[in-house]
Amino acid sequence: MVNLTILNRVKELRARFNFTQSVLAEKVGVTRQTIAAIEKGDYVPSLLLALTICDVFQLKMEDVFVLNKEGEEDE
Repeated sequence: MVNLTILNRVKELRARFNFTQSVLAEKVGVTRQTIAAIEKGDYVPSLLLALTICDVFQLKMEDVFVLNKEGEEDE
């Protein structure tokens, strides 16, 4: 069975843009705690929130979020 997770570069990009978690949260309309949870991988953002985050960084979805596959499929 394949285990799918979504990895992200939000923390790295936020640091590059010199944004605090609070500043990024305000720009995308969520709480600082939501940004912290996304960065730790504890929360997967909705498609709309992910697109909004990408828009703030002016990057494509695949440059911020990556689908990670673990394990193998049974055939």
